[in-house]
Amino acid sequence: MDKIDRDYVKEKLKNSYDVKYREIECEVGTIYGVFIDDLCDSKFISEYIFSPLIHHKIATVDLDYIKREVLLANSIGDIKSNDDAISHVLSGDLVLLFSFTSKAIFCEAKGYVRRGVGIPVTENVIKGPREGFTEAFVDNVSLIRRKIKNPSLKFEPLTLGSKSNTIVMICYIEGVAPVKLVSYIRKKVSNIKLEFILDTNYIEEALKNKNTAFDTIGTTEKPDVAASKLLEGKVAIIVDGTPFVITAPYFFVDNFQTPDDYYSNKFFGNISRATRLISFFAAALLSGMYLAFATFHFSLIPSVLAIKFAISRAGVPLPTGLELLLMTFFFTLLREAGIRLPQSIGQAMSIVGALILGDAVVGVGIASQSTVVIVALSAISSFLVPKVYGALSVWNVIIILFAAVLGLPGFYIGFFIFIAHMSGLESCGYPYLFPLGTSESFRFSDVLYRKDLNKISNSIFDKDDCDE
Repeated sequence: MDKIDRDYVKEKLKNSYDVKYREIECEVGTIYGVFIDDLCDSKFISEYIFSPLIHHKIATVDLDYIKREVLLANSIGDIKSNDDAISHVLSGDLVLLFSFTSKAIFCEAKGYVRRGVGIPVTENVIKGPREGFTEAFVDNVSLIRRKIKNPSLKFEPLTLGSKSNTIVMICYIEGVAPVKLVSYIRKKVSNIKLEFILDTNYIEEALKNKNTAFDTIGTTEKPDVAASKLLEGKVAIIVDGTPFVITAPYFFVDNFQTPDDYYSNKFFGNISRATRLISFFAAALLSGMYLAFATFHFSLIPSVLAIKFAISRAGVPLPTGLELLLMTFFFTLLREAGIRLPQSIGQAMSIVGALILGDAVVGVGIASQSTVVIVALSAISSFLVPKVYGALSVWNVIIILFAAVLGLPGFYIGFFIFIAHMSGLESCGYPYLFPLGTSESFRFSDVLYRKDLNKISNSIFDKDDCDE
């Protein structure tokens, strides 16, 4: 343990109005208290730390005696270095320095303002728990602890960011999560060398596959979802200062699973899941298929429908491919505007804007009615699977370009590249399309069809991998 220099601590924390200092005289010397008023519970410090120090007759330099017999704080520890003392002060602890010894101790006294547990904004449910994670990692840890009362539930703390000193917590269930998965994530996260970490995305980028628009690392704002992933054998990562918790690995089938699937009727949940899967392929392929048939292979369309398409396109000067791309761009603008505007007017603006824009482009002759319908169906379908909206936006355009050049063969080429791309992705060393093609290696019974809860409530990984 290094010698703790009081002058060094004061120099590092100078010119900070919220840093408070308190001196207490005792028989053997002076005790100096350093804490940040905004981050600490001042009443707790006064009643359980300063008051005992003042009224107790301290006649010994033995810090173990002071920690054991005098201080009433729940969590007390030794300071290892000058920088460690600074870190504890900035984390909301009270640091006690002594004139009669070079050692120092800290007392946990956190009491900063935090947001209460509320309803998560990004993951609405019809039935089920309504609580969501907050920006305080201690609250998030307790929310998970309430769901999983198991001594094998482990929380490994790390401090990342050379300047921000952000607390990052790796969470897993020992004996359920594969050892190689925990080791992989621990090594990846520990090797992150950044000056500051403000959000989960700083951690995600170190874990995710960087050469794809698909998210190969999941996030959630709901404690029950995080708990279910942990019980499946996955790993959760909590970052102080953000209400989103990382879950890894993250597979393709996870994009179509929602909490309502497990809290509502099984048959309704399976119908909803099938709808989301159909919407995924519709959002990715519908525009390209329409372009291939309407431009190159109109003989394959029923004659009545082909005549309708021809009538709707009468007077439109733009090629069908450019028309599709232009309308897709317009709908993307409307969606982004609806997201960025205040919530009270964003939704109304999106609905009214879509109606006015759709009517206007058809009236002016920029696009046909059939094209507007196809693009609108693709856009609405992508909203049913919001977790892959970004990837669908990219691949929709790619498949449109292939279909515009080669017609139906180009559409097939784009589709096969799309599937091959997903097949080549990995998430923390596991195939992204798991368990497709890997059913013998994993215990997974909740892919496209949700079985009874008593048949799917277990770890998805092989037991031998978890007990290594």
